[in-house]
Amino acid sequence: MDVNTKALIGAVAGTCAMTSAFAYSRRDWLKDQWLAFISPAIYNFLTGTTREQRALKYLKEHAREGDPDSVLETFDEFCRTQEWAMNAAEEKGDILDEIVRELRPTTCLELGTYCGYSAVRIARQLSPSARLITVEVNPDYAAVAREVVKLAGLQDKIEVINVDSGDVIRELKDKYDVTKLDLVFLDHWKYLYIRDIKLIEEEKLLKKGSVVFADNVIIPGAPGYLEYIRGSKNYKSTFYSVHFEYMDDMKDGVEKSVYIGDE
Repeated sequence: MDVNTKALIGAVAGTCAMTSAFAYSRRDWLKDQWLAFISPAIYNFLTGTTREQRALKYLKEHAREGDPDSVLETFDEFCRTQEWAMNAAEEKGDILDEIVRELRPTTCLELGTYCGYSAVRIARQLSPSARLITVEVNPDYAAVAREVVKLAGLQDKIEVINVDSGDVIRELKDKYDVTKLDLVFLDHWKYLYIRDIKLIEEEKLLKKGSVVFADNVIIPGAPGYLEYIRGSKNYKSTFYSVHFEYMDDMKDGVEKSVYIGDE
């Protein structure tokens, strides 16, 4: 590494440290943006790793293998003390836990696996015969998710699929032997929420009592989806105002929609 490169890296690192300290001390919107988006990109450049890879390394070093609760708690710890990550945690996780406990689903579909946090959260409460199909279009995220699922000891309950969500929905009946879905968790690209819920309806994958749970309907937001789901006579929807994951100063929202239409 030549002198100019070392100087550049030093300057960038120094600027990062000062900006981070300033933002953190203020504990405001700037801090949240720094922790969530700017800082990880700089760390990625400086270390040659991704935030998701660093999270997996932390989990393998600190979580108890085969213990889903330990994996979740350690992931929360990483996000609170090391780097922010987009997990359906804390208040959102509590609502998701309650839905799974009350619904006792046998077949679940998650769109947007990311690193597998919510997949582990759901699957740890499923009965021995139940299963979760979780879809992640990003191959790097999917690879990390498979490792997280394995670390939690839930690889027999969770199937991580690295394909576009629309393709998976169309193939659920023929390729994945799914007749009906008890629980659908939407947590992928927000503009795809409305496309994919319509595909699920077209494929007649919902039954009376099925629950569709949508994350991040305020930040970054899914206005088209909310307008559609709330305006449909086939759903009874409830909105929950919650904090954005791991950020005490930002409010988000989740939407629980119970299917009451014809099967």
